[in-house]
Amino acid sequence: MTTTNRMDHQAPRGQKRAAVLSRALARLERLQERSRLASAKISRWRLAIFVTGALCAVGPYKLGWYHLGNAALGFFALIFLLVARYHNRLEDRMHRLNLWAQLKRTNLARLTLDWKAIPDRPVETPASHPYAADLDITGRHSLLQLLDRTVSSNGRERLAGWLLDQTGRPPDQDRWRTRQALIQELSNLHLFSDRLALEAALIGKQEINGPRIQAAIASPAGFPGLIPLLAVETTLAIATAGLLLGSLAAGLPNYWIFTFGVYAVLSLMDSSKTAPAFGRALSLHDELDKLGALFRLIESRSYRASPALGRLCAPLKDRAERPSRSIRKLARICQALSIRAHPLIHLAVNALGPWDLFFTHRLETIRRQIASDLPTWLDRFAELDAAVALGHFAYRHPDYHWPSQPAQPKPQAGNGRPATLVAKTLGHPLIPQAKRVSNDLALLGLGRILIVTGSNMSGKSTFLRTIGVNTCLAQAGAPVCAASFDWTWARLACCIRVDDSLEEGLSFFYAEVKRLKRLLDAACDRSAPPLLFLIDEIFKGTNNRERLLGSRAFIRALAAGNGFGLVTTHDLELAELENDLPGAANVHFQETVEANELRFDYRLRPGPCPTTNALRIMALEGLPVPDDKGSR
Repeated sequence: MTTTNRMDHQAPRGQKRAAVLSRALARLERLQERSRLASAKISRWRLAIFVTGALCAVGPYKLGWYHLGNAALGFFALIFLLVARYHNRLEDRMHRLNLWAQLKRTNLARLTLDWKAIPDRPVETPASHPYAADLDITGRHSLLQLLDRTVSSNGRERLAGWLLDQTGRPPDQDRWRTRQALIQELSNLHLFSDRLALEAALIGKQEINGPRIQAAIASPAGFPGLIPLLAVETTLAIATAGLLLGSLAAGLPNYWIFTFGVYAVLSLMDSSKTAPAFGRALSLHDELDKLGALFRLIESRSYRASPALGRLCAPLKDRAERPSRSIRKLARICQALSIRAHPLIHLAVNALGPWDLFFTHRLETIRRQIASDLPTWLDRFAELDAAVALGHFAYRHPDYHWPSQPAQPKPQAGNGRPATLVAKTLGHPLIPQAKRVSNDLALLGLGRILIVTGSNMSGKSTFLRTIGVNTCLAQAGAPVCAASFDWTWARLACCIRVDDSLEEGLSFFYAEVKRLKRLLDAACDRSAPPLLFLIDEIFKGTNNRERLLGSRAFIRALAAGNGFGLVTTHDLELAELENDLPGAANVHFQETVEANELRFDYRLRPGPCPTTNALRIMALEGLPVPDDKGSR
């Protein structure tokens, strides 16, 4: 195994990204300040125009010069309306500018790992997930929080799925290659990515809930007898209007009262039938507005220079009726039906005609037209939404490496490539670059196990997470925090962060045993891809003697299974497994003591750890320790 280690230096291209964002933010802040000053100035002008117009109109009126007063009133009213219109447009531009600046601030926060400024939208994961909590894939200060700039629930779920569904068989080669090509193209289209986020923010904060839209479109909006009832009520409304006009203009008897009475009774009777359409429309019209705006942006692009993106978006462009137009129609219908939320206005418009029935019929018509296409549209948009997040991650980190397509792992006894994970300068993407230490790693062949020893706080757990997080990124199709990354597809399983459970009545040790049993069962499954296991402080919940015996037996069982990986331990006796277990090898982290302080370089070295530091830490903190230099 190669054990060359090095500290990361600030990469010029990474610095350039941060500098570009900082300059853009500075320009935006200057524009915001000028816009605020201009808006305040226009507000004063509007007040001055109003006061001047009032004075110029009231004076002539008092003198009896009514024509002059009317002319002055009309002139100043026109000037006021023109200035107000310009002011409103300026306010709209300011709103857009503020959202754009906030987007750039968030991008810079993602680049500098300023977690307080990065939005956190939790994703539910099963408590028994084999690596999500261990590797900080989900939760606060997690990989998903860093990556997630999606604007739809479907997109966020798709992105989470790419990172979390790595416990079974890999996607086929073409599908993985297509996904990575799409992410690579989007890494060069960061302005397009930002435009998508900006257009979504302009409509509102609520994200696009794909399952809710699809469920609403899948179920019928109409009811039996809708069209005949609409025809009858429309006829009655027209007859009422004609009879009322005849009564007012020609003195006809008030027959309109009878037709209106019948119309009113029918309207009250069908009110409950149109209520479901109202409930559906009330919850959807904002989301549909946002989806229509994003579809319109996608349709307006040329994809000659981005063929992978063009193939993905083809169902959203190559149609006689553009999806954005259909979605906008649906949004307008939902907005019209939502008028029911305002009782007085709703009563007035339905008194003039069968408003609810008409738009319920329109909703059913549009629903039928797009019901078969909507799942495809939402699926393609979810794929785009998730790929945009990874593409922007790649843009922010131009020095990260794009892994080549993973080879399909094959048994060592057969023809083909053995299970492999070889990386150069592998670092943790959730650690700031200035503090990150990178290490090389080589795992070749099934049964290969690195036994990692080292002092407390020397970096063992972080190194395990570094391997796991980068493997997740590579298998999702994203770049990795490394100079090179060569691997065969692997299932991931970890035992790093173990908690006891009061609800289930599990002690820490028993919870750990259950985790390790699931991991071992996965390693014994030879019908699936190899298992990459990462185990931290094995059996730390029991006594020294039983921990050592159990650890030896467990590592031997792992070595005989369909997997490879790393096991960290404080038991230096486990290092002896290297002598009689062919696949085992020792590596370690260590520390130095300078001026009564522990110093860690977080560098991976070959062989077992020659030092321990528990007593040193206790002594440095003022706790009593035995005066035995040999134990130190």
